[in-house]
Amino acid sequence: MITNIYLQNFKVFPEIDLAPSRLNIFTGLNGMGKSTFLQSLLLLRQSYLQNTLLDKGLLLNGDYIAIGKGKDAYSMYATDLDGIIFEVEWETAHTLRCEFLYKADFDLLPLKTLADNPHIYQQALFTNQFQYLHAERVSPRNFFPASAYQVEQNHSLGNHGEFTSHFIAKNQRHNIPIEALAHPNTTSLVLSKQIDAWMGEISPNVRVSAFLYDEFEISRLSYKFEVKKESTEDMKPTNVGFGLTYVLPIITAILSARPGDLLIIENPESHLHPQGQARLGKMLALAAEHGVQLFVETHSDHVLNGIRVAAKQKLIAPEHVGIFFFERDLDEHRTEIIQPFLDENGRLDKTPIGFFDEWSNQLDELIK
Repeated sequence: MITNIYLQNFKVFPEIDLAPSRLNIFTGLNGMGKSTFLQSLLLLRQSYLQNTLLDKGLLLNGDYIAIGKGKDAYSMYATDLDGIIFEVEWETAHTLRCEFLYKADFDLLPLKTLADNPHIYQQALFTNQFQYLHAERVSPRNFFPASAYQVEQNHSLGNHGEFTSHFIAKNQRHNIPIEALAHPNTTSLVLSKQIDAWMGEISPNVRVSAFLYDEFEISRLSYKFEVKKESTEDMKPTNVGFGLTYVLPIITAILSARPGDLLIIENPESHLHPQGQARLGKMLALAAEHGVQLFVETHSDHVLNGIRVAAKQKLIAPEHVGIFFFERDLDEHRTEIIQPFLDENGRLDKTPIGFFDEWSNQLDELIK
């Protein structure tokens, strides 16, 4: 697992040092740098996979992210005009430190110095023990793309969850790797049964089916609902709630994760009812407690509270949760990170202004 990330001269961060835990919650107002911080990891991965990291440099535009040119990546308050520094440490005591030269109009920043170890590239960040799910995920449709390379070789759902249907179709009869993630409503560890059970937290009694059409390189999803001892007819994703298809990649990614995997998830709460958001928080906590490292960007107090309740219920140790509130200086375009700490009862030691306080702010207005 990643234990420390240091950035210098990268966008809103002239310099920042963050020590991640197993489950890392990034929150704060829009435009505060949450996505920017996650982009540092995505840039390292895409540069490594595109064979530029070790000898050419930092690839700013690729399969995971497109930042633009050097001037778009460079901090306006940079203290060192030589370039950008990324440093990542792992619990194995291995450290990757990369320094890239600043070139305003280049989309590949030349490598200046690299300190690494061959074992680093066996970590989840650089292997197929990795999933990234963008905030803009695939929407309901009649058919979805298929990719044997992404699903069967890379174990990937796609950055937008576009290969989720293919992934489920191929792996639906396999047991989930982490038994502790098994939902109490079913005794089966088979992925398809677990997906149904956890999706039932979003929409009760839903059943998910996935089909692969190899010859056409497409896949298909359908939903049905159990009603007493019967079931409805299969329904197209376009004819059920938008949130079901939008959350399916997240539930699938968590259930198929293995100990040691790294998951980066943006806005898991999108299009979900508050109850579903809270249940998702519990699911994230369970995965983290059993060996998955997660970086989650969220604006949902329900997701956070689901995690807090999980801590109180002893489903996750409070020290395995890192909560990071991103706050930007209004006089300068730079971000600071405040870290409230969680105790064993799910309580927070501090709640900065702007930290999930809008419910109380609006309630105060109502009772005036």
